[in-house]
Amino acid sequence: METLTPRPTASSRRDENRADLRVTTDTSNSEGAVGSDDTVPDRIAEQFENIKQTRRRRALGWLGLIAFLAFTTLQAFAATELLNPDARLETFRESLTGFFPITDYFGVIPFLDVGRYLEFISQGNLLYDPEIGGLLFQFPPNPADIYAFFFQELGIFQIFGEAGITLAMGFVGTILGFPFALVFGTLGSERVTPFPFNFIFRGTMSFIRAVPAIVWTLIFIPFLGLGPSSAAIAIAFDTIGNLGRLFVDELEEIEDGPIEAMRTTGASKPQIVFFGMLSQVRTAFIAWTLYIFEINVRIGVTVGVIGAGGLGYVLASQQNLLRFTNMMATLLAIFLLIISVELFSQRLRSRLRSDEVEMSIWELITGFPRRMAESALK
Repeated sequence: METLTPRPTASSRRDENRADLRVTTDTSNSEGAVGSDDTVPDRIAEQFENIKQTRRRRALGWLGLIAFLAFTTLQAFAATELLNPDARLETFRESLTGFFPITDYFGVIPFLDVGRYLEFISQGNLLYDPEIGGLLFQFPPNPADIYAFFFQELGIFQIFGEAGITLAMGFVGTILGFPFALVFGTLGSERVTPFPFNFIFRGTMSFIRAVPAIVWTLIFIPFLGLGPSSAAIAIAFDTIGNLGRLFVDELEEIEDGPIEAMRTTGASKPQIVFFGMLSQVRTAFIAWTLYIFEINVRIGVTVGVIGAGGLGYVLASQQNLLRFTNMMATLLAIFLLIISVELFSQRLRSRLRSDEVEMSIWELITGFPRRMAESALK
């Protein structure tokens, strides 16, 4: 008796095909997983080896750079004769006693003799001229002497003695150089003057900066003589180059919104420059001018060394006489002058910033220890 096999229906055939497809998919996935398990460790090892090679190359590069800097530094020391056996540390220590006189108090305690510094500062009128100051500081006040102080002796700067001459050179150089720096800096900006014409002003400022202020002083000596006048004009020239370049950089960073708004209203080119450009950088221009004034006072000390007057001239003369104690006293007077100018300039610049708390010069000086302690505890 034959056994009858049932004919597969369409639905059963679809189920068989689905089962075969699942088996095939599972097999392929398992084979792919096995293959990926074999390749992933190789890729990780290759990447790790690449990282190690990169670090080795960087380490070799840094070692080469350090070796080159060490070799170059050694060559520079040799060129500056610091490797000369005559330049010994013992000689340097012995020479320090000329700059820093030591006095033994009670015959036992060594201490710096500051009195010798103060004596020379007073005798040389480095920070105060009593002859000029006597017209102002007297009791009871004499109106005739006060009038002579301000309008005949013109002693506002002269009352500070040699320091006043140095301060006046830096101040006059800043005042004379500022308007030219403003014109050259504005016309040197590509926003105001198109490209190749603005380079005329940029090139002029670059030429002025290429010549140091002390060389400009030597140039003006045949015209004005060796003194503060030639130094003040030289500082003014130096101000044109340095301050003008800072003005150009500020004008290159201004926003275009106010400028485009003024153009749409039909404003002329001068109106756009004055009210659209310069109005945005007014505060920055004042701050940079005060900063250049600080630099010009330092330049006044430098040009004074060649005989232009002021503290620099006193410093050079005492050095030529090998009076190192007096030389150190002059350096102390220079430090007091520079730090006073910086404090004054800093107070003015801080008042230009709306986000900084205003503080008087007296508060700045008396509150310095407290601010130092607060900064150290942060």
